[in-house]
Amino acid sequence: MAAPPPPPPPLAPSHQSLTLLPLTLSPAPLMKLLAISLLCSLSFILGSYTKYSATISPPLQAPHLSPSRCLPLPLNFTTTTTHRSTPSPKPLDFEPHHTIPLPPPQEKTSHFLASCPKNYTNYCPCQDPSRQKKFAIERFFHRERHCPETHERLRCLVPRPAGYKSPFPWPKSRDYAWFKNVPFPRLILYKKTQNWIKLEGDRFFFPGGGTSFPMGAKGYVDLIKRVVPLKSGAIRTVLDVGCGVASFGASLLDLNIITMSIAPVDIHEAQVQFALERGLPAMLGILSTYRLPYPSRSFDMAHCSRCLAPWTNYDGQYLMEIDRVLRPGGYWVLSGPPISWRTSYKGWQREAKELENEQIVLEDLAKRLCWKKIAERGPIAVWRKPTNHVHCVQKLKAWKSPKLCAQGNPDAGWYTKLETCITPLPKVKDIHDTSGGTLEKWPKRLNTAPPRSRNEMEERIATKAFNEDNQLWRKRVSYYEIILKSLARRKYRNIIDMNANLGGFAAALTKYPVWVMNVVPYDANNTLGIIYERGLIGTYMNWCEAFSTYPRTYDLIHANGLFSMYINKCDILDILLEIYRILRPEGALIIRDHVDIIFKVKDIVDRMRWNGKVFHSENGPYHPVKVLLVDNSEQISS
Repeated sequence: MAAPPPPPPPLAPSHQSLTLLPLTLSPAPLMKLLAISLLCSLSFILGSYTKYSATISPPLQAPHLSPSRCLPLPLNFTTTTTHRSTPSPKPLDFEPHHTIPLPPPQEKTSHFLASCPKNYTNYCPCQDPSRQKKFAIERFFHRERHCPETHERLRCLVPRPAGYKSPFPWPKSRDYAWFKNVPFPRLILYKKTQNWIKLEGDRFFFPGGGTSFPMGAKGYVDLIKRVVPLKSGAIRTVLDVGCGVASFGASLLDLNIITMSIAPVDIHEAQVQFALERGLPAMLGILSTYRLPYPSRSFDMAHCSRCLAPWTNYDGQYLMEIDRVLRPGGYWVLSGPPISWRTSYKGWQREAKELENEQIVLEDLAKRLCWKKIAERGPIAVWRKPTNHVHCVQKLKAWKSPKLCAQGNPDAGWYTKLETCITPLPKVKDIHDTSGGTLEKWPKRLNTAPPRSRNEMEERIATKAFNEDNQLWRKRVSYYEIILKSLARRKYRNIIDMNANLGGFAAALTKYPVWVMNVVPYDANNTLGIIYERGLIGTYMNWCEAFSTYPRTYDLIHANGLFSMYINKCDILDILLEIYRILRPEGALIIRDHVDIIFKVKDIVDRMRWNGKVFHSENGPYHPVKVLLVDNSEQISS
């Protein structure tokens, strides 16, 4: 049917009616005064209608909805074309369409943003190797986040490398990546005997090997599976420290386990970039002087395969950090030195006695954390964290160190210094209870109100609010499928939600073959723990800084209310330049925000040479929240 006509501009406020005081007037004069007032008002209304009826259209009508479609489609203010039964919404036209004289338009001072020099194609602002020399190498501090000051920031668009192609679609991307997208051959030489990666013509091939599993991760995972219940649904979120190209995390996907793989920018050159190019969750990170950017009790299992972290150095702070982020009853899996030193010391070119002493110290530290060693088989050893600290508190009284952390927020993870203490678990009523509450098994835990949400408010209210948030995001994602056809066509794999709140957006996308990096601004409501308890992954972040990832690593970026949150904190141009850096050239951007913010953002988007289109939200044309969509899917052929 034909699109409805454009709505009228907002009417000016009507004149306030006069207050008629009866005083001593008789009824006859009063009636005359009322009649005169009504006639004057009627004349004014008729005159206004005669003057403007030719230029002002009637109000927008709500679109007809079939029983199968419960969302009002966004309307185009100007189009008169006929739509099919399932039309795609047209972008909004906010240009004036009336004849009232307006002031002459001011000259536009905006200009297109320039591209950065070609040597910035793989620029990571906060992990820039060229700046690492400014910082101490002690504890690998130079590989921590060190973001440029405001005056040092680049105000340009990070270019793609020459010959860039759209990555292989999932699941083919798990095994292949274009060489010109990640043109780093050094890893092939460094890990030649470990089967990490091979070059086949114009593409990389990932055989699935790793430092501790050169013949492939499957047999290695099968070995862990004999000790850890990987198939039970109880293990859903895993942290892999020193991840390589994330072949371990890739193998766990077959068990419906999602892995946060972390590694620093180091001599291995772009291992995290390879992981993301494969479509696997990963980010730049290192155990150094700060806590990892995750809340306490986040991961069901943590893993290190010869990650070279000095676990027993610095009074055991790194293992205490693993303890902080492990869930009660969680598992720590270690392979590589010193594990299996009796059979491997020659290959490692280490002294047997040195490795034996190293393992003794490690075992003692794990014991002081109240962990229980449950197995050592072949190349791996597995410890388990207690489900509560009832027994641990008693043991710690007999030991000099370490002690329970006396104060501080256990969930703080943004530039928070590591401490030499054990993060205490929430108290329990019974020795058999799990601290913080028991989680449902995957996938039921995704849509069950997590214990953290129930702890913060009365259980009935928390469950109701949680379910309403899930329903809201299912509705919104259904709407996104209408305006962004590539989403419904399963074109995306790596997605980042810049302001994730409870993770509802990610939960609504589980029907697609995607994974979502759920980002919670560090100074917003701390909901990241809830996200992890749902079986999703994410990180803390300050969007006034650059994200810990390489350029061109995300297919779809979603920002709900983010720019309203940051409009008075930093220049939103810097946030949009960061979005440009991490979005793939063929990717898409969805921004939901107040209409005033949307058009401020769109001005910058236009300067970035992106074709941004503004739509009504699923709430219809009269709601102040609008959606800015950038869809670059047609710009690069697959």
